Amino acid sequence: MKRKIRMFMHNKRLQYTVRVSEPNPVLASLLLEQFGGPDGELAAAMRYFTQGLAEEDPGRKDMLLDIATEELSHLEVIGSIVAMLNKGAKGQLAEAALSEADLYMSLTRGGDSHTQALLYGGGPALTNSSGVPWTAAYVDSRGEPTVDLRSNIAAESRAKIVYERLINITDDPGIKDALGFLMTREIAHQKSFEKALYAIEPNFPPGKLPGKPEFTDVYYDMSQGEGDATGPWNSGDNWQMVSDRGEQAAVDGGDGQASVKLPAKDTKVLDKLAERTQSHPVGDPITGADLGAGPGAGATTPVDK
Repeated sequence: MKRKIRMFMHNKRLQYTVRVSEPNPVLASLLLEQFGGPDGELAAAMRYFTQGLAEEDPGRKDMLLDIATEELSHLEVIGSIVAMLNKGAKGQLAEAALSEADLYMSLTRGGDSHTQALLYGGGPALTNSSGVPWTAAYVDSRGEPTVDLRSNIAAESRAKIVYERLINITDDPGIKDALGFLMTREIAHQKSFEKALYAIEPNFPPGKLPGKPEFTDVYYDMSQGEGDATGPWNSGDNWQMVSDRGEQAAVDGGDGQASVKLPAKDTKVLDKLAERTQSHPVGDPITGADLGAGPGAGATTPVDK
């Protein structure tokens, strides 16, 4: 089987032009959410690269590697915005051009901006907006395309919402424009992943094994009281609603208890443990709380005066 030879080649031109009107270290700190956060561009790139490298389907493999590479270009765009927003603070801090008080105020206006300036020199750090370092735990791939594609759809949806919120907290037209582009690409990627998912037939339920038919279409109404509601998620021809409390337990027909078959030697040892640690419900022993408590120290029961 012939494999393509792949390599990374960097183009110094950004995928989307970055125009920042003025420095703003606090906004830079908030934008790091999409640089090194769980729904950020690095997490997306690593998620799709690892999926693509293991993918057996040539079409999905190509799509995943294309989108993963684009996510790296988005990482560069958001990182460039962060760097531009920190330009003023970087110079002032390095050259001590401001008075001590003014410099301190400029770095501590909010967010994690002081950490970005002091530790990273104004450059984008692989952290989220709270300064939490990026971690590979953000990559939640499972190696099953119907599972991973659904996770990718959700990840793109979350990223779009974060971009919307970031757009709402800035009035810088250049930043709004660039963030709008990044947000829009999340929509395009979600569309690609959904098309790829539905190109697999059947794609539900995920994986190979079917569910147990007696439980697949059952909805257990286990949170009961004011606010109970019905809808297509729990009623209609696709669902059997179970509201009776007695029918919600031991649904397998057993006694609803946990049991294990133990070797005789383990049973003997456990019996000794149970005997040694058994409680004595009869009687009311005096404890340290009883001996130490008093009218001035918080008696455990009311004291007649």
